[in-house]
Amino acid sequence: YLNDTEATKVTIDKDGWLHTGDIGYIDDDDELFIVDRLKELIKYKGFQVAPAELEAMLIAHPNISDATVVPMKDEAAGEVPVAFVVRSNGSKITEDDIKQFISKQVVFYKRLGRVFFTDAIPKSPSGKVLRKDLRAKLATI
Repeated sequence: YLNDTEATKVTIDKDGWLHTGDIGYIDDDDELFIVDRLKELIKYKGFQVAPAELEAMLIAHPNISDATVVPMKDEAAGEVPVAFVVRSNGSKITEDDIKQFISKQVVFYKRLGRVFFTDAIPKSPSGKVLRKDLRAKLATI
């Protein structure tokens, strides 16, 4: 990183390997898929939950137009996944509806702890989700 020695040391190791922080896999056809970022993982009782996996499920629901999953502090679990959801026009989908929809598709530690409805997911001018804004919003709830 330009003029950031500490960030460079963390990213490029002594052998010259670049650690991007991306999480991915190579399929049977040797194609590489990037699925999330290491720093975005939610740690639930020692299990790691990738927000992107839950977000893909949420956005696939016809009554949801946008969604983002972030960690919420939890005394018993460390962190639990919570979703900020934008309903599709005219939708009356409830928190329980969404939690049940996700619960049917995932193992217990990936279940949503809460669902919060919002008019829009905060994004940067380039379209990147501003997760820090949602985490700050959680602190006020």
